[in-house]
Amino acid sequence: MNFRIVLFILSRLLAIESLIISISGLVSLFYGDIDFLYFFYSSGIALAVSILVFPFVKNTKRSLGKREGYLVVSLTWVVFSIFGALPFYISGAIPSYTDAFFETMSGFTTTGASILNDIESLSHGLLFWRSITQWLGGMGIIVMAIAILPILGIGGMQLFIAEVPGPTPDKLHPRIKGTAKRLWGIYIILTLMETLLLMLGNMDWFDALNHSFTTMATGGYSTKQMSVAYYNSPYIEYIISLFMFLAGMNFTLAFFALKLKWKKIFRNEEFKWYAIGTLLFTLIIVFFLVIQTGLGIEPAFRQSLFQVVSILTTTGYATADYMLWPSFVVVIIFMLMFIGGSAGSTGGGPKVLRIMLLLKNSYFEFKRLIHPKAIIPVRFNKRAVDPKIIANIQAFLVVYIILFVIGTISMSAIGLDLDSSMGAVIACLGNIGPGIADVGPANNFYNIPDVGKWILSFAMLVGRLELFTVLVLFTPHYWKK
Repeated sequence: MNFRIVLFILSRLLAIESLIISISGLVSLFYGDIDFLYFFYSSGIALAVSILVFPFVKNTKRSLGKREGYLVVSLTWVVFSIFGALPFYISGAIPSYTDAFFETMSGFTTTGASILNDIESLSHGLLFWRSITQWLGGMGIIVMAIAILPILGIGGMQLFIAEVPGPTPDKLHPRIKGTAKRLWGIYIILTLMETLLLMLGNMDWFDALNHSFTTMATGGYSTKQMSVAYYNSPYIEYIISLFMFLAGMNFTLAFFALKLKWKKIFRNEEFKWYAIGTLLFTLIIVFFLVIQTGLGIEPAFRQSLFQVVSILTTTGYATADYMLWPSFVVVIIFMLMFIGGSAGSTGGGPKVLRIMLLLKNSYFEFKRLIHPKAIIPVRFNKRAVDPKIIANIQAFLVVYIILFVIGTISMSAIGLDLDSSMGAVIACLGNIGPGIADVGPANNFYNIPDVGKWILSFAMLVGRLELFTVLVLFTPHYWKK
């Protein structure tokens, strides 16, 4: 293990975080908020640590292997959260460091679970910092680093593999640096498009930019305590629903859309499952809302669509308290929390692709029982899927459920009721934000005991990095020569 290269990369990334914290300070200064100095203090601390580490690693061998890649990815999110919590803590906006760390980890992992009870009381700088943590975390801090690490003489392929450990990610460009640039290009274009459209709905530019940051990141942090419901605007709700849906797509398909290659999108099997599933679950919920609550068809469709897309893409915005809806609908929403966005999207959760391939394999297992000698491969986009990938998906989902069960037991052990325990764990493990019961959309995570917040912070990290990237660090094989 080359620990020096790990420290070298972390020190460089920490310097970048220091710069972004400073930019948030400038936002506070621009609006005349009195806490702008706290951002520069926080930035200075992060920069000082980066500078102190650099002399010890500047002459290190620039060779990055798989082991170092996994360690860098996992530690980056932790280090960014440790120092990213400083503006909240030093300014006194969040007096508890545990709460400040939880809020920041929730930001960088695009979870959106919050402990804040009066979001509007935060300064413009803190609101901007809170949103920018999600925007950076959405595309992936490491994917961003891929574009700049070659400048430092370090190749980025190992980091890309560690950041995207799921079923074979598509490349938009043969060079990983080109891939990263194109991903960020698409991300920025969609963010700006949403900002402009929200401003046309009479949302001021600051709120529009912040909501665009957290929509495209599928993060769900809002500048308002009531989330998107604050604006009471069908136009804004439909626009955000659209961009949540786009953010939950594979970004390769977004690239094809910009190139007007529509056939490649509509022929993609995962997109079909994602789109049809979104519409199907929306219509089911509309039916029950109209029949059992007497809500009009348009409001029922709008609220259903918004919540289905918000939960399925793991964004976590809210326009209604779904805990007040019929119990059957709450069950559907809870089930959606175990699906997630598309592979190659900013969404969290197990991902549509994994669920789709698992269901296909389970269905074909019946055929194999009847025709034991037949070779019946699972296919994706008309291509046979390597059995190793199916085995990996099965292992992933088994581990995912085990972590959910262990997390639920742990949260129950510290005093939460069963529903709240399950809701809190899946909301954090799936990077969703709101859960059910006491952590539903009308509540938050403020009353969770401190030990529970550290457990849930770990769940956010493991969920965002798709389990194995973090868990492999706890195996003896990883540390053996």
